[in-house]
Amino acid sequence: MTSTPAPATAERPLRIAVLVASTREGRFAPTITAWFTGQAALHTDLSVDVIDLDVDRLPMHLTAERPAEVTAMAGRLAAADGFVVITPEYNRSFPAPLKAAIDWYQTEWQAKPVGFVTYGGVSGGLRAAEQLRLVFGELHAAPIREVVTFANYPERFDAEGRPTDEGCNIASKGLLEQLTWWARALRTAREAHPYA
Repeated sequence: MTSTPAPATAERPLRIAVLVASTREGRFAPTITAWFTGQAALHTDLSVDVIDLDVDRLPMHLTAERPAEVTAMAGRLAAADGFVVITPEYNRSFPAPLKAAIDWYQTEWQAKPVGFVTYGGVSGGLRAAEQLRLVFGELHAAPIREVVTFANYPERFDAEGRPTDEGCNIASKGLLEQLTWWARALRTAREAHPYA
């Protein structure tokens, strides 16, 4: 007889780490992050930890021994059941601080889903997401299909930081539902059979 795994509930929420990739002066990332975390808050079975790489800075030079700030973030990433990366597209790719943050870790990413919220010019940051899919796939993470994009992003938000198009709320709902499904399934799998 098999037992049914415990679902994500208010008592046992899925832990989602939201990585904010941009560290540039004058960045738009806080506006998109505030909107997205507001959308995530509508899902009562989620617990969100925002890791802002402009605040939670990590060294760009990787060393054999982990510095204290890298070790501290390792615990936050390891505790997560899934990830959402909020990133702009810079030069058809993603920001260097995000690559360093990814490369400092390995097992923390494994067998966990990753979703993307991207922004940029006409491409809406999709080229950054496509490159990140390759990187996270190499680290044994599970990039999900659904993505939220903001093309020409300054025109997509009002002066108070609210999206001017309700379509992004629908897209975020789809991303969060897919991420939640994978996070729950993979958490159950990791608990039954630790990922090697």
